[in-house]
Amino acid sequence: MKLPRVLASVAGLILVAALPKAVEACSICRCGDPTFNALGSDGYSAKGFRAAFDWERFDKEQGDPAEEAEGVVENRFTALLSYGFNDRLAVVGRVPFSHRRLEATEGGVPADPTTSNGLSDPEVYAQVRLWSSKFGAGLGRRSSISLVGGVKTAWGQNDKRDADGARLDEHAQPGTGSTDVFGGVSWLYLFNKDSALFVSAQYRHPGVNDFGYRYGRTVLGNVAYEHKLGARVDGVVELNGRNAKRDVTDVDGTVDDDTGGTLLYVTPRLLVSVAKGVVLRAAVQVPIVRDLYGSQKERTVVNAGITYLFGR
Repeated sequence: MKLPRVLASVAGLILVAALPKAVEACSICRCGDPTFNALGSDGYSAKGFRAAFDWERFDKEQGDPAEEAEGVVENRFTALLSYGFNDRLAVVGRVPFSHRRLEATEGGVPADPTTSNGLSDPEVYAQVRLWSSKFGAGLGRRSSISLVGGVKTAWGQNDKRDADGARLDEHAQPGTGSTDVFGGVSWLYLFNKDSALFVSAQYRHPGVNDFGYRYGRTVLGNVAYEHKLGARVDGVVELNGRNAKRDVTDVDGTVDDDTGGTLLYVTPRLLVSVAKGVVLRAAVQVPIVRDLYGSQKERTVVNAGITYLFGR
């Protein structure tokens, strides 16, 4: 089967899986596969330690500005450390730090902006390679299937308060305050030494925080094609899909009508090897499908980072 047909077939399967009517987009989950974003296709099979650091800017509005609405701009800084025990098993830890600015309006009247800084929710997970093809001459393992599973902890700050002691809005909190579990599967296929296809799907199940808030259950789907553009430069084009149920705002089960829906991004990414084992990365996630519930807007996400593969 020719490459364009392979890409079209896989992308179609992912999109069909990512757009079910019964699942609606969460107001906190990010599109994309964080491990592939930070470590690339090589990171999935590398032994030893790998480290990455990322900056990401996220911009969202929800609610009717003429009545009650809020807009959140978040700058998130995330450190990642991974250890590959062998080419079958790796453990990963991610520790994010969040800076948020929330601007709210009520009855069309803007309130003073709210800003917050603090630890967001660290994640710990493991990747296990279930199957791989035999080694090919000059290529290695052409194809592999892996499972990922882990926990997003409740260690992030979720009880930030203003000068008067009042708790800040949920969407101004650096962390969600809930323990979430997630799991998924990924497939990596090497066309040749210069190009690869990566496909992943993941389900995330949020818990309830101490204030009764629960973010929507989420399904993520990703298709990425990576191609070497030169001795030191790689290019990646991705489709990142996300669906999630609406958020529940309290212990009585009240649903926030301005959360939930479907998002699909196209993401061009550039990777530049600047030294042995050191890679600089930059990407933009551009929304091409927005089927969001209620009144919501999610804008382009900007990401930049650096990766270091020890011993490379």
